[in-house]
Amino acid sequence: MDQTQRRIPGQPLSMPTTQPKKKRTPMMSFFSKISWKLRFQKREHLKNVLYILAERARDPSAKKRRMAVRCLGTMARENPDKVRKYKKIVLDLLVRGLYDPMSAEVIHESLKTLTIILGKIQGKGLGSFFIDITLQTRMLLDDENDSLRYSASVLFGQLPAFAGRKWKKFFTSQVRQTRDSLLIHLQDRNPQVAKACKATFRACSPYLRQRKERSFQSEDDGRNPKLCRQLSLYHPELLQYFYANKIL
Repeated sequence: MDQTQRRIPGQPLSMPTTQPKKKRTPMMSFFSKISWKLRFQKREHLKNVLYILAERARDPSAKKRRMAVRCLGTMARENPDKVRKYKKIVLDLLVRGLYDPMSAEVIHESLKTLTIILGKIQGKGLGSFFIDITLQTRMLLDDENDSLRYSASVLFGQLPAFAGRKWKKFFTSQVRQTRDSLLIHLQDRNPQVAKACKATFRACSPYLRQRKERSFQSEDDGRNPKLCRQLSLYHPELLQYFYANKIL
């Protein structure tokens, strides 16, 4: 055997000094063409592109589904006005991705793209999609994957702006059920998740206000002692914010 081919057992294989040129797959070529059209061909009929992406979003290949969702994010950046026009189609595809039963990568891409979309359609309602997005995002706040927890925290912090009167009661109940989870993740092992959670806690704080009861309870009696104790220990600035805004 040639000396250059011998290897000591347990020793890692040596890497070639020159990396082979990556082959461009048909799938990557397809999505690159879509991105190119979105950037340079303004006359391209967006609805046709959406129908193509809708087909790819249901593909058995998780990689194709993830790339389809990513292209929706590109659309939102390049043509936000057009995305608003076809909001229902886009949200339907993203909610499907959010509930993907097989791929965490598709779910993660859907969270990130929804964050982009919601930033572009501010002032517009989400319809019944609001319930689906809220429920799944809330579940993902406790996921073991750091990236999913981070993206879920960011997205959940955007939802108060879309609750409105129609979903106020529903969202209030969801926030109150999520409060303990948010408190836990204020001390998350990942500093980025903890930072995102802190911003989300502040955004959701109006939905944590205690209802005023017709009684002679003192102000201190009406406060949540567990919540106050935890915030005073770890996040006194949040506790001060809550007191100042009469949330606690």
